Amino acid sequence: MIRNLWGGRRVGSIVTSLSLNHAVLFVSDLERARAFYTDVLGFTLAVEEEGFNALFLRAPGSENHHDLGLFETPASKPPRGSVGLYHLAWEVDEIRDLATIREALDQSGALTGQLHHGATISLYGADPAGNEFEIMWMLPREAWGEYEDRGVVMPLDLDAEIERWGDAA
Repeated sequence: MIRNLWGGRRVGSIVTSLSLNHAVLFVSDLERARAFYTDVLGFTLAVEEEGFNALFLRAPGSENHHDLGLFETPASKPPRGSVGLYHLAWEVDEIRDLATIREALDQSGALTGQLHHGATISLYGADPAGNEFEIMWMLPREAWGEYEDRGVVMPLDLDAEIERWGDAA
């Protein structure tokens, strides 16, 4: 059990739902980041704020106002392992989409890995500013089995997993 180090009530005891709506990243080259997220991952432009040197993008299939904000900064990226965000994870509805995404990431030079985590099948990449991300498909809950309470890192044969789970929704 995790101790409450902050003193008051846990958030889960006072709200019924809490989910991530969007993420905002600092990037070193806004136009290069725009091209990556739109051309490689299929995001669309929702809003461009020239006065803030920022833009807001909508993920494919999303009905959200924006799913990703990008702000250009002259600052350099801190070393990997520094305190702060490690990576973002986006979820696809169909495992077959991972094959298309893997090809796009590979062709753009952005694919950094692919792993099976027992309950999820994941691709990893980095945008032109070095911001790391994961694109994953969640196995049906009843298939988690021994991985229900474990965090594992295993090699991934994506083609075999697509063959196995291709009709799962």
